[in-house]
Amino acid sequence: MSAAVEEPQFQNGVASTDEPKPEPAADPKVEETKETLIQPPPSTEQTEKQHPSTEQTEKQPPSTEQTLNPALRKDEGNRTFTMRELLTELKSEGEDSVTDASFSQGNTPHQLAEQNNAAMELINSVTGVDEEGRSRQRILTFAAKRYANAIERNPEDYDALYNWALVLQESADNVSLDSTSPSKDALLEEACKKYDEATRLCPTLHDAFYNWAIAISDRAKMRGRTKEAEELWKQATKNYEKAVQLNWNSPQALNNWGLALQELSAIVPAREKQTIVRTAISKFRAAIQLQFDFHRAIYNLGTVLYGLAEDTLRTGGTVNPREVSPNELYSQSAIYIAAAHALKPSYSVYSSALRLVRSMVSIYY
Repeated sequence: MSAAVEEPQFQNGVASTDEPKPEPAADPKVEETKETLIQPPPSTEQTEKQHPSTEQTEKQPPSTEQTLNPALRKDEGNRTFTMRELLTELKSEGEDSVTDASFSQGNTPHQLAEQNNAAMELINSVTGVDEEGRSRQRILTFAAKRYANAIERNPEDYDALYNWALVLQESADNVSLDSTSPSKDALLEEACKKYDEATRLCPTLHDAFYNWAIAISDRAKMRGRTKEAEELWKQATKNYEKAVQLNWNSPQALNNWGLALQELSAIVPAREKQTIVRTAISKFRAAIQLQFDFHRAIYNLGTVLYGLAEDTLRTGGTVNPREVSPNELYSQSAIYIAAAHALKPSYSVYSSALRLVRSMVSIYY
């Protein structure tokens, strides 16, 4: 994911507690920043991602017959490791990883060198878009060389593979979306290969599954609402699921899992959508149960309930009397968004969303 103002944060599988600066409400973006635009799930006829205007966030109360499609944002939080931690690890690494010279099955020394060279060529071609980015990239390039050397000496070093994947993933943030040499997608794809290899060598490496899912999600976002994106979102949800299985006490992973399901629900056929949305709701609720003041998950639960209300209203209301009505879903959405706003009143995106859901609730009550 590309950074907004602050440097993306990585903490080996645990999202940072550093808070992003509020984004200007007048310039919502679909491309991922620390807070990403969300719409309620579209109709199945839609094949491309919508870019709603800023006016949609301040929607006027419509009649119940109207198709409702205002824009809410979902809160994804920060990335997963810090440059300080990376440098500290490099300094303390010493010669500990150089003792084993064995080679993994299926990779000859020559093949391994070719793979390393391909990844290094990608990293060496990243320059950064500003002085801060260039400085950060110099550190990342140095780190990549260290990890490449460690893997050449010991191809079974899954820690080096994992850290190299993080370097590739962070380098992708130093590349603009329209860059062709290298492309952001190529760096993320290479990072995914390293995560794949690291988890093959160490199937219990939950941090790798978590960050791998983030990289896959970033690749999916570049592909809009396409079949390829759908497959990538499915892969991302599987990796988040694996990360949670290995480390159940991770509200960040549960929150991201819910977000990936939310994105997937906007692409799949209509008959599959509601099941996926309800699964996303369960992940946000589980994240909140682990961390009751996790404002991101609280807010995201509000947005997914809002989207479910929109979908239910669009299709003519509930058929099963035991199901929650659109009116009640709007009320629940407002409660959760208000709670997130109470926890983080300085977040402009929460303030805008709260004004929107209040207007929707006032239609029915």
